[in-house]
Amino acid sequence: MRGINLGRLCAILAAVGFALPLQAEDDRGWNFAARFSGSSNSSGVVLKADPSLDYRFNRYFQTYAGLPVYFVNESSTSTISSAGFVNGIGNAYVGFRLRVDNPAVDFASNLVFTAPTGNKDKGFSTGRATVDWTNSFSRKFSAVTPFGSVGVANTISDTSFFVRPFSSLGLVGHFEGGATVSLSRFVDLGGSAYGVRASGQQKIFSKVLKHQATSTPGSSNSSGQGKGKNRVFETSPETVGPAEIANDHGFSSWIGINPRSNVDFQIGYSRSATYELDTLFFGVGFRFGK
Repeated sequence: MRGINLGRLCAILAAVGFALPLQAEDDRGWNFAARFSGSSNSSGVVLKADPSLDYRFNRYFQTYAGLPVYFVNESSTSTISSAGFVNGIGNAYVGFRLRVDNPAVDFASNLVFTAPTGNKDKGFSTGRATVDWTNSFSRKFSAVTPFGSVGVANTISDTSFFVRPFSSLGLVGHFEGGATVSLSRFVDLGGSAYGVRASGQQKIFSKVLKHQATSTPGSSNSSGQGKGKNRVFETSPETVGPAEIANDHGFSSWIGINPRSNVDFQIGYSRSATYELDTLFFGVGFRFGK
């Protein structure tokens, strides 16, 4: 990415994490996590199984790696579709997370690299390596926890509330702000607004259409007319165009249930104002280890 030496940035995060005070030996160790999530809307159903392995060096710094698997049931209204579920692996990834909590504000910095191991023709990869650097802030006030995040990437990453029906390649900035409210020890409510702003040329690879040809916005095969603004992933398997085809903003709301410290469940609704797309989403996660 322009103006950013990623190798140096990675080294800085690692150095800061190791430089922070070491904790007791119990803070170190391996963890295994698995999350199964999905989004359903008029574009189709996109499910994602995401197992990962991480190692915590201390209470501040950890590294992790994983390999997601996608299961996609294309919309019956798509103009170019195949029957039934399409599945395959996504991009393998490795990440570094730095977290510092203090009375004023809790801060986390997350740097994720992916390798193009997914099938480009199925939209599970762009065929290029990607990177996403996100910085998050939060502060707990009794039962309410406001939060915010800002990041820069060369792809639009999946989130907990939107397993996207496409993969993208191109410089983007992304942000989110919202809050969660704890209703009880095991249940909380959340809501947030988000935005994605792209810069320069963008490539969109659809997960809900067969790969047949490359098109440009404005053609009869990629305009997305009648299906919502910017939804080129519904009308063309691969689209190359200006920043506008990747821009997005909207909001989400959800309920989270945490019956145990190592298990969580989430279900909610997300509205993309740009795509004019209503999405129901869910996620269930498990964690094992220290």
